[in-house]
Amino acid sequence: MIIIDLTPFRCPLPLVKVKLALKQLSSGDSINVVLSDPGSRQDVPRYLKKIGLSHTVQEDTTSILSIIVTK
Repeated sequence: MIIIDLTPFRCPLPLVKVKLALKQLSSGDSINVVLSDPGSRQDVPRYLKKIGLSHTVQEDTTSILSIIVTK
């Protein structure tokens, strides 16, 4: 599984990087996305829901959101 650590980046860059990573995934593949920016922690899951991709929260603390996205 590919891990994309986007904790150093601030909105909107994490969302852009997630969109680019999703384009490279084949159907059935998964990635682990790690976010820290408060805006991105809301925007990325909202975007995934909007485009119909399932995701599972792996870790959700005050500083980190880690989600598994399956295409």
